[in-house]
Amino acid sequence: MTAETDLYSIELTDDPQVQNEVFLKLFNSGDGAAFDRLYRDDAISNLSGRPLTGPERTQAIKDMLAQGPTLNSVVRHSYTAGDVTLIVVDFELGLPGENGELVPVKGSCTDVIRHVDGKWLMAIDRPVADPAA
Repeated sequence: MTAETDLYSIELTDDPQVQNEVFLKLFNSGDGAAFDRLYRDDAISNLSGRPLTGPERTQAIKDMLAQGPTLNSVVRHSYTAGDVTLIVVDFELGLPGENGELVPVKGSCTDVIRHVDGKWLMAIDRPVADPAA
């Protein structure tokens, strides 16, 4: 028997491997509202291809995840200084194409998470796709 996970109770940690697992689990759930809970209110995300914050970021995340993309990533580097952690990951994103097939996009992402009020939250999320070959 498999226990169901409450997506709204999952939190980031200062452990980069756990942080990556949490990020992937929520992204791949397709639940944009649950995924957006990982971000500070003033966080900046470039998931949409341009830097967004606040309600515009939230809506872009919900719209993107509603399309059913898939994400896999591996932590390459992690540096912590007090209440701030910089994490660099290599990622492979599967974006739904016109015929429903997943189109792979590879790249690297620079994430900054901050520890505030007892929680680690995403402050900056900057994925950059590799240039097309």
